[in-house]
Amino acid sequence: MDDCIFCKIAQKKITADFLYESDSVIAFPDIHPLADIHILIVPKVHIGALTDLAREHGELLVEIYNVASQIVREKGLEKNSYRVVVNGGKAQKVPHLHFHLLGGKWRKQV
Repeated sequence: MDDCIFCKIAQKKITADFLYESDSVIAFPDIHPLADIHILIVPKVHIGALTDLAREHGELLVEIYNVASQIVREKGLEKNSYRVVVNGGKAQKVPHLHFHLLGGKWRKQV
């Protein structure tokens, strides 16, 4: 999608500090963090919302949750509180399916 900020980041038209990148998924820090650790995990393919998921996205979802698990371990969050949050509909500021990994001290409750 031409005007989607996450598509532009995935295409490297906008710079981001990737913590993870594969052919299908990227992960990078949120620019407006709600916690000490606030990482966005984003599929490279444009999926507008949770309701746009199809059976063919199964492997992609497994990879996204594996990336979340990997970052939890890398950041030492497995013994602490963390969340993986998916927003959809009007709660989703960017209309591109994405996952928030939040951990550490909370700056604002979600």
